[in-house]
Amino acid sequence: MKQYVVGLDFGTDSVRAVLVDTSTGRTLESEVHWYSRWKEGKYCNARENRFRQHPLDHIEGMETTVKKVVQRSGVPPEAVKGICIDTTGSSPVPIDSSGTALALTPGFEENPNAMMVLWKDHTSIAEAAEINHLAKNWGGIDYTRYIGGVYSSEWFWAKILHIAREDRTVKEAAWSWMEHCDLMTYILTGKKDPKTFKCSRCAAGHKAMWHESWGGLPEDGFLSRLDPYLVTVKENLYTDTFTSDMVAGTLSRDWSEKLGLTEHTIVAVGTFDAHAGAVGAGAEAFALVRVMGTSTCDIMVAPKEIIGNNAVKGICGQVDGSVVPGWIGLEAGQSAFGDLLAWFREVLAWPLENLLNDTILLSEETRQQLREELKSRIIPELSAQAEKIPAEESVPLALDWINGRRTPDADQALKSAITGLNLGTRAPHIFRALVEAICFGAKKIVERFEEEGVEIRSVVGIGGVAKKAPFVMQTLADVLDRPIRIAVSDQAPALGAAIYAAVAAGIYPTVEEAVKAMGSPMETTYEPREAPVGFYREKYARYKELAAFVEKDIHKKNPLKATSDV
Repeated sequence: MKQYVVGLDFGTDSVRAVLVDTSTGRTLESEVHWYSRWKEGKYCNARENRFRQHPLDHIEGMETTVKKVVQRSGVPPEAVKGICIDTTGSSPVPIDSSGTALALTPGFEENPNAMMVLWKDHTSIAEAAEINHLAKNWGGIDYTRYIGGVYSSEWFWAKILHIAREDRTVKEAAWSWMEHCDLMTYILTGKKDPKTFKCSRCAAGHKAMWHESWGGLPEDGFLSRLDPYLVTVKENLYTDTFTSDMVAGTLSRDWSEKLGLTEHTIVAVGTFDAHAGAVGAGAEAFALVRVMGTSTCDIMVAPKEIIGNNAVKGICGQVDGSVVPGWIGLEAGQSAFGDLLAWFREVLAWPLENLLNDTILLSEETRQQLREELKSRIIPELSAQAEKIPAEESVPLALDWINGRRTPDADQALKSAITGLNLGTRAPHIFRALVEAICFGAKKIVERFEEEGVEIRSVVGIGGVAKKAPFVMQTLADVLDRPIRIAVSDQAPALGAAIYAAVAAGIYPTVEEAVKAMGSPMETTYEPREAPVGFYREKYARYKELAAFVEKDIHKKNPLKATSDV
């Protein structure tokens, strides 16, 4: 009998499941479920950088997608040997003592502070600044050493500290907190004691300051100086962590019935989407895998003997086994990539959303159809026109910090900027400037790795932008002056999760062996072009000058900065 596994990938807007043949890595079936409450904008306030999601969006999506891929495939339930979950992160969720998400308990069903705090939520900038200041000045271990030297407002402890201060009812009701990838895995296994559950090393190491050299999570003396509540949270967390090739449990009876599978189906330890994506794309040593969607995560793996105890400054962490067990996983990224272009699309679409409603010339049905068609065409048309603009024609210069800066040197207080506008500037000129900005931000990451002695031998692109935006990818190749290979798989994170599941289920002995059999091949390569390479080299120097000016100006006005010099 052939053997199959399921990879379940929770993204920002949707969850997708893939059913994969373990002998070839071929996807038999896939299914996507869009989060209904998130789509309605519930529990969020973009002006306050508050982005929350209800766990029901994820639970409903998990059941719908897995059930459909299993049913449509016609594969016998007993042939599906394993499941692994990857999610965004850091996206922590408050839980009660049974491991139930607080938003699923009476009295908290509509409280945004009881929801999952999504990775892009930046309400805890002040708390992140406190953590950074304390880490550098308290006289003990610098717990930011292996996460680039800067703790981010996008991460675990900063978010918990912020909610505890903002909402006393949630603080008193939350027995502890779980990362999204751990919670969904916990739910599938039907376990009732979160203290005995195998939690993700990827999540703990990159976002919660867990490291084996100091025995796990930060010591009580450090956490208590921030808030004694964090010590209580820690008491109900973990000491040991586990890589995603390991077994977290098996499907509970309840979930096996919901999904149409058996209770013998192995559930692997959860992980983060970008790290799983690197596995799905091949996970070669010294290959920088760029997971490009709303934001980017840049993932690398390197042998321990190369990295040693060196701490790479300004990145999102270096964790033993967070990508491939036995290798050091390194993470960097940009807080906005596709999001910057999507923001500009929404700016241009403002008349469609607001003025069309007032016209009596069209029926409501026609207005809606027109709205949807025009919005879907904005970015493709802008890309086509921007690509035609000659290099010598005036194009503005922009920064990519529309949602702060993730790396190098996390600072979510930063804002985007644009300069060089004139009366001849049109929408395609601005769009091109924004594309160049996200590519310049990527170049800063590449430079930082190399400055810190981490060699980059190749660049691989995965994710929606990599697959659907050739203008962006060609610009990136020109800016980086490097070839960029694009993976065939449309669902590399889900495929990576499936690879972990195959190892946890005992089908392959190691992740490396599973990758050889199941990893995605490459479909195309963008080569750098000589003329644009030289042009962008000069413009990149101006980008760095603008970035330095804006950063200095913002920090004059905002002392609560999350940088390494606090």
